Amino acid sequence: MTTQDDDKGLSRRGFLKATALTAGGTALLAGMPGWMRGAAYAGTAGGLEKTRLTFGIIPLTDCAVLVVAAVKGYFKKYGLDVTISKEASWANIRDKVTIGALDGAHMLAGMPIASTLGVGATKKPTITAFSMDLNGNAITVSNKLYQRMLDADPEAMKASPTTALALKKVIDADKAAGRPPMTFAMVFPVSTHNYQIRYWMASAGINPDQDVRLIVIPPPQMVANLRADNIVGYCVGEPWNERAVKAGLGRTIITSYEIWNNNPEKVFGVNLDWAEKYPNTHRAAIMALLETAQWMDKPENRMEVVKIIAQKSYVNAPVDVVKMSMTGTFKYAPSETPRPLPDFNVFYRYAATFPWMSHAEWFLTQMYRWGQIDKPLDIKKVAASVYRPDIYRDAAKQVGMPYPTVDYKTEGTHKEKWTLKDATAPIVMGPDRFFDMHGYDPEKLVEYIDSFKVKSLTVTADMLRKLNA
Repeated sequence: MTTQDDDKGLSRRGFLKATALTAGGTALLAGMPGWMRGAAYAGTAGGLEKTRLTFGIIPLTDCAVLVVAAVKGYFKKYGLDVTISKEASWANIRDKVTIGALDGAHMLAGMPIASTLGVGATKKPTITAFSMDLNGNAITVSNKLYQRMLDADPEAMKASPTTALALKKVIDADKAAGRPPMTFAMVFPVSTHNYQIRYWMASAGINPDQDVRLIVIPPPQMVANLRADNIVGYCVGEPWNERAVKAGLGRTIITSYEIWNNNPEKVFGVNLDWAEKYPNTHRAAIMALLETAQWMDKPENRMEVVKIIAQKSYVNAPVDVVKMSMTGTFKYAPSETPRPLPDFNVFYRYAATFPWMSHAEWFLTQMYRWGQIDKPLDIKKVAASVYRPDIYRDAAKQVGMPYPTVDYKTEGTHKEKWTLKDATAPIVMGPDRFFDMHGYDPEKLVEYIDSFKVKSLTVTADMLRKLNA
């Protein structure tokens, strides 16, 4: 049945609603870049080449910025209709982005580099213009191994942060007794987790390629494998360390923040050809993620973030476990009181979202250190082809956020907070110390690689120097 007003085409209520929408739309458009205005006003794709997108995640707390951008409407604000797809493993993420089954994804910071070079995968140029977070991982060991380490070197175990010196004594004792190497796990060969557990072990003289077995296990399966004694320890992101602690299965030895203060963790990755085909769509996604990250890093919003990502569709873990690291505390052992760790998860502070090319180069140094790249390359050239601060700056400028005007920074030189002045506005930065006090200078890449006593190079330093003078 139709009313007289309906026959005339517009009821009074409809007129008022339309007027309100127009007024609100005008206000919204005033703050929008020109390339998006036609799309927003007409309700069509307009300047956006593609609006229906699927982004992949792994169930970890640091998938949060993608999930929250979808749930809280930040993607919609920029004209994007995004579906979040929970994937089973990092290999799934890599492969689905490579073949175009996913438009983009939550990625390990080293994954776009590895995909571009074909390290352990089909070669597919992949880029990132957005860093998803800093920190977020930890190394957890079984109760049995923890006790063995405590018995082997009680003094070393009192150190904070905990070194691997006691583990070295346990390994040496096993070798003397003719026992097989212990098995540890990490999440992917080019993961930060792999490089972090290797860095921690190697600092105590342990060769992770000879003295232990390092295997790959997807994050959600870590706890079950620790319970089954298939592994004695692992490096993983949250909430899978706290779940083992809460279940009484193990103890966290050291967090990634303690290994390297404010280390880069995950990135938002897309294929290069996708970014070139859909540049406005890509930029809109980065703009949405920037606003989301800024909102998430406000302490008053963290519990809402926790409740969102803890859901079955995303991390699928109890709120009281997820909230631990996300609200600035961390529990290392079942019997201990949670300790304050306010920077365990950083999503926006300290220029956390910026894709530093010096970070990309650090990952390349680790790929060389552990023999994953077997030919000499121009490290800076490779890094510049994968990490794209130019795209980031364009997006940040559109949303009015400050951004660095340089692409590189040293690491290991700041014990306290400091201010980055090479930026459109001063940016407060966090500490960046390595726990072994090793420094990293992106202007001395080959010297940095060569400075480590424990390494598994398949390319000599002299070969690298020819391309990285």
